[in-house]
Amino acid sequence: MDKPEKIMDKLEKKILYKIGEANRNFNLFEDGDRIMVALSGGKDSWSLLHLLGVLKRKVAFKYELMAVTIDTGYEGYKTDILEAALKEMGYDYHIEKTCIVDIIKEKKRGKSDCSFCSRLKRGMLYDLAVKFKCNKVALGHHMDDFIETLLLNQFFIGKIKAMPAKLYCDDNINILIRPLVYVQEKDIIKYAESMKFPVIECKGPGCSGEESKRFMMKKLLLELEKEIPEIKSSLIKSLSRVESRYLLGSEE
Repeated sequence: MDKPEKIMDKLEKKILYKIGEANRNFNLFEDGDRIMVALSGGKDSWSLLHLLGVLKRKVAFKYELMAVTIDTGYEGYKTDILEAALKEMGYDYHIEKTCIVDIIKEKKRGKSDCSFCSRLKRGMLYDLAVKFKCNKVALGHHMDDFIETLLLNQFFIGKIKAMPAKLYCDDNINILIRPLVYVQEKDIIKYAESMKFPVIECKGPGCSGEESKRFMMKKLLLELEKEIPEIKSSLIKSLSRVESRYLLGSEE
C-alpha cells in the first residue's frame, strides 16, 4: 500500500496535469506573465496559489505570481492569519482593506448580497491588477463550480450559461483565467487538507441563500453520479461542444 506522502504526490501530479491540460486547451499561461491570484483564504484559492507556485518550477517558460486578498470588512474575516502564512511561505502579496460591507449594508439587496459583493470584489481585483502590473487575474473556480453554475443558470435563471476558462474583460486590459477548470472539488479538498493550508471562510451573511441553491446542485450531481459515474466529465466537455444550430433561437 502506498504511503500517505506518495498518495498526495500522485494527487498533486494529477492536478498539475489537469492544469496543464487546461493550459493546452485555453492558452492560459504565457512567458512573461505576471499573474495575480485572488486569494480569499478558502481551500480553492490556497490550492491554486500553491499549485501555480509548484508549476512555476516545472515549466520551461517564466511567470510571476502575486497573491491579492480583498478584505470586505466583515467582522471575523481573519486576514491576519492569511498575512502571516503568506509571509512565512515567501509569496509576494497584498491585502486590500475595503468598505464593501458598508456599501452592501447601504444597498440592502438581501438575497443578492453575495453576488453583489462578488461583483464589487471583482472590480477591485481588476483595478489592483493594473496597479501592480499583473496582466492576468487567476480565480480558483474548479470543475464543480463550472457545472453547478451551468445548472443554476438553467434551473433558476433560464439561461445556458456557465463560466469561461479564459476571459478577455470588457475593460480591454485584464485577462481572467481559471486554471482549475478540469479539477474536481473532491481532489481540491484532499489536497488542501493534506497541505494544511490556513483556511479562512467568507463571513458575508448574504451567502446562505445562494449557497443553499448551490448545495442543491451538489446534491443532485452526487445522486446522478451514482448511476452515471462520468457525468461531471461529460458536462464539462459539453461547455466546449455547443451546437447552437440545435438550440432555440437559431435561424439556420
